[in-house]
Amino acid sequence: MWKTIIAVSFLTFGCVSLAGCDEGSQDSFVLCESTYALCTTAACTPEDGSTDTVSCACDVKTGYSAGQKPCTGTVKTDKGTEISSRYYPIKSYAVCNNDRPWAWCLDKPCLVDKDDPTKASCACTVDRNQGPYLVVTSTYTDTTCTTNLWSSATVGGVNEITDFLKTTKELKPYDIKVLNAPN
Repeated sequence: MWKTIIAVSFLTFGCVSLAGCDEGSQDSFVLCESTYALCTTAACTPEDGSTDTVSCACDVKTGYSAGQKPCTGTVKTDKGTEISSRYYPIKSYAVCNNDRPWAWCLDKPCLVDKDDPTKASCACTVDRNQGPYLVVTSTYTDTTCTTNLWSSATVGGVNEITDFLKTTKELKPYDIKVLNAPN
């Protein structure tokens, strides 16, 4: 069972929203309680024959989460149990300012692993050149932004969803530490 708690709209200017945008477009965030895939620290690998889609190894969670679409909960399909990737507050990240690709997973479809129901494989889209993006991590090294293909978002997008979560009582954001912030 899932339930939607709150939906709030934000007016964005420029391309800082979580998922690409047009100037002046309207983005809504939805907070709800359900089973979802958490991809914030997921490593991703290319899918066979596709340059636009990658498979990301995500964790299955149950509780409050945020996204731009309402929660779907668990849905039984011919392929298995499907859930959506959603956002849960982060504690720290590293800012990446290069043109390396990263994976966009928010609200993407995920299949729960039949052998390990705590894991899901999510079909995420490849993104790049949207401005500074982040890698969610608790430690930073010189290779954090130059190795692996990570599930990510723009820095501006994380700031937007964090501001949204500040308006909710069910899921408050953390004070986020930027690990490689200039002094």
